[in-house]
Amino acid sequence: MDTASSSTSWRAVAILVGRLVFAAVFIMAAVFKFIDINGTAAYIASAGFPLSLPLAWIAAFFELALIACFLTGAFFTEAALLAAAYVIFLAFAFHGPSHWQGNQAEFGFFIDHFTFMAGLLFAAVHGPGRLLAWPRTILGRI
Repeated sequence: MDTASSSTSWRAVAILVGRLVFAAVFIMAAVFKFIDINGTAAYIASAGFPLSLPLAWIAAFFELALIACFLTGAFFTEAALLAAAYVIFLAFAFHGPSHWQGNQAEFGFFIDHFTFMAGLLFAAVHGPGRLLAWPRTILGRI
């Protein structure tokens, strides 16, 4: 195998693994929401949001949509951009500066969201790759 095709194969596999990691993170989040939707609603309410139960259901189904996009590659760029916005919203809403004084670990959780967002933005720019990808998009290649 020559170097060019080896590099292309490695990149395609790396992109697919990245997609699977994104999907796995959102699968875990969605499963926990569906297992205890009332607990999720209580957590949302504790952050000061009204209508916490409908918001919990919306979040769970939004995460299911993200999972579908990451696994299929369909609307991948759009999903990655929406996921990045969602992750940063979650960082500020549930782990932002108002939470740091009560629990210093919250700062670490806050920062972790930014590294995840960076990966999502990188993925949005580079797309779903060529392996196991259904190339459907609204925005097109950025």
